[in-house]
Amino acid sequence: MSMIRKYKVEDTAALEAAWRAATRIAHPFLDHSFVEQEADMLRRVYLPHSETWVIETEGDPVGFIALNGDEIGGLFLDPSCHGKGLGRALVDHAIALKGPMWLEVFEKNLAGRRFYHRYGFIETGRSIHDATGEMLLKVAFSQTH
Repeated sequence: MSMIRKYKVEDTAALEAAWRAATRIAHPFLDHSFVEQEADMLRRVYLPHSETWVIETEGDPVGFIALNGDEIGGLFLDPSCHGKGLGRALVDHAIALKGPMWLEVFEKNLAGRRFYHRYGFIETGRSIHDATGEMLLKVAFSQTH
């Protein structure tokens, strides 16, 4: 049984562990120093200062979605929870709260791109990620299409 709830500071260690495990799968092309910098930002900025929703299974935090207005700033689940509908539940929750959403996903993040494509997100733009030089795809979802 899973439950979605607001982020609490006590969730930080479990969510960082889920983020690290998911990042190894989704972003193997990112260098170690950038990942460590992002882990620090996750703890200090992204989790506490975004509208962060946590998904639990059996009382344990296993993933999160971080929202900034109508942008999904991050969606990460422990890989052991992939393919069980938890990511879809988090995006459903975000869209129910905010309406149409958009996000940026690395072009090389094939698992993430497959997930968003299956959900119904469509590519609306491309840009270069300044910090890594990697291609980012902007994708958007609207209930109207």
